Amino acid sequence: MEEYLDRILLSEDQIKKRVAQLGAQITEEYQGKDLLVIGILKGAVPFLADLIREIKLPLRYDFMAVSSYGASAKSSGEVRILKDLDSSIEDRHIIIVEDIVDTGLTLKYLQENLGRRKPLSMKIAALLDKPGRRRTEVYPNYNCFVIPDEFVVGYGLDYNEAYRNLPYIGALKPEVYTEQD
Repeated sequence: MEEYLDRILLSEDQIKKRVAQLGAQITEEYQGKDLLVIGILKGAVPFLADLIREIKLPLRYDFMAVSSYGASAKSSGEVRILKDLDSSIEDRHIIIVEDIVDTGLTLKYLQENLGRRKPLSMKIAALLDKPGRRRTEVYPNYNCFVIPDEFVVGYGLDYNEAYRNLPYIGALKPEVYTEQD
């Protein structure tokens, strides 16, 4: 798989260290609060799993699946819920855990949708923030890394469902995703 990468942007060790720092910060901020952590499938799963192990509080977690990409490397702009939450978020503190904030369209949709369900508070934790592609005023409350406008894979992020299992974040060679789009 590495032959398809231009370079490694973030090593496994860099990711582990930053996720531990974020977990400690969330632990401090949510003492005594009823916390529900919401992972956005599929990309956020490795980040969510590592993050909740670093949050030293009682918490619950749930998942949503949303789509704005399909099989393309570019967002369609249309967001659809493919799997909704199993539990109510009313009167709970929620953190939406996302792998990457790119255009911001998915998170804007989620903020509006989940906001109507009356949580006590709602914050966004993103592994990666790519502000160069933002199309809406949505910014993560917590982000681990700001990255340049490159197509990245690994640690849950994919291209056509591949590369999610890499333990680091790498930039995919443009010829890999441009020849199929």
